[in-house]
Amino acid sequence: MKILLIGGTGTISMAITRLLAKQNHEVILFNRGGRSSELPDNVKVIKGDISNEKEAAALLDGMTFDCVGEFIGFVPEQVQRDYRLFNGKTKQYIYISSASAYQKPLSHYKITESTPLSNPHWQYSRDKIACEEFLMKMYRENGFPITIVRPSHTYDERSVPLGVHGDKGSWQVIKRIMDGKPVIIHGDGSSLWTITHNSDFAKAYCGLIGNIHAIGEAFHITSDESVTWNQIYQIIADELGVELKACHVPSDFLNAIGPYDFEGTLIGDKTSTVVFDNSKIKRAVPDFTATVRADQGIRNTIRHILAHPELQVCDEDFDKWCDKVINAVNNTINQLKGE
Repeated sequence: MKILLIGGTGTISMAITRLLAKQNHEVILFNRGGRSSELPDNVKVIKGDISNEKEAAALLDGMTFDCVGEFIGFVPEQVQRDYRLFNGKTKQYIYISSASAYQKPLSHYKITESTPLSNPHWQYSRDKIACEEFLMKMYRENGFPITIVRPSHTYDERSVPLGVHGDKGSWQVIKRIMDGKPVIIHGDGSSLWTITHNSDFAKAYCGLIGNIHAIGEAFHITSDESVTWNQIYQIIADELGVELKACHVPSDFLNAIGPYDFEGTLIGDKTSTVVFDNSKIKRAVPDFTATVRADQGIRNTIRHILAHPELQVCDEDFDKWCDKVINAVNNTINQLKGE
């Protein structure tokens, strides 16, 4: 099949690009050229800015596709542009939404695709919902062949899944654990979370391409395994061979003190216990099984980061903020204990 991926080199999409290339599809990426050196030899790249609709239309002129995958559409204006570019030119359009769009707080811990979409805490999630609503409207009214996919916390070899981190990624938390410093875990760390390796996600996503059961439907794609945040951080420490020194801090407190905005990422997402029912994706893609266990994936990611210094991006501001918060928590505990 002839498949166009808008983006195609991100955390989620790079694994899909590689798997489709391995399956010998004709894979074309439309992006600005980032990470091109990491792409398989049989993947083509159209270098351009999809946000420039006139330029994109010229670069794609006369081309038709079996599938178009959108990985960088975050607001309705972007999927509206895609509709203008690809209506009548693709047999399928797959939009990456987000599992954070599911209602918060949840009325039931187990999430299915029929769980209501509502997130008052995170504009990112509300924008994804608006994108879904537009696309479904175009499907119902004009037959635009859409498929909606909702990832949850999907990770790759470049960053470990964390609840609390700074603007520069996961390395500073890893470094704090390595250095024997305490790290912040939101809440009491006992809520369940689902992390999915991008190689597992890719298997299900690729199974939806050209799938007659996928048109007009929404699917989430996640692992069936749920782990606590305490377990996630413990796996990191165990792989590093050091003791985990955890400091548990309420999510609403972390959001209130600033300067980091945790209302969306924590209160609107990671604070909730989430368990996904993957029955629907397994009916559509019967051979899909997530096989990368949480501890295996995290350990492999830690090893990869330690072997690649370019991924070890320090964040001194976040490090100082952690020290400040942890000292304040410990001082308050000591004061209330009368010490």
